[in-house]
Parts: sequence; C-alpha cells; structure tokens
Amino acid sequence: MLRVFLSSRGNLREVEKHLGVSYPTARVRFAELLEKLGLGEAAEPEAALSREQILSEVSSGALSPAQAQELISQL
Repeated sequence: MLRVFLSSRGNLREVEKHLGVSYPTARVRFAELLEKLGLGEAAEPEAALSREQILSEVSSGALSPAQAQELISQL
C-alpha cells in the first residue's frame, strides 16, 4: 500500500485505480497503514454507504457482488 501510495504521489484517486478498489476503500486502507506505522489517529467510523451507493459501486466494478452482499446485510 505504501509503495502504491508513493508511486501515485499521494493521490488516493490514483491508488484507487491501481488497486482496483473504491475511493472509500483506498482511504480506509491508507488510514490502516498510517495506524500500523503509528502515524495515524484512531480512525473515525466511515459513514455507512446507502443501498444505492453500494449498488453503484458494484455496477462500476469497484465492489464485487459478494462484497456488496456483505455490506447490504450490515445495513
């Protein structure tokens, strides 16, 4: 994650594209990396995605149907 972030020059949109994940997922992964390095603050809980947002992420290919099913079950 750190290598991807640095090669993307700190642009999380580029990290998102390189990893093939949604922007919120890229942000969470980066926050987790900072936490592991002792550089981050305790992560604030992300606002839950709505059912429509989850389905939009699936249609764009950012989420798999299995991931979407898990997120929707948590709503």
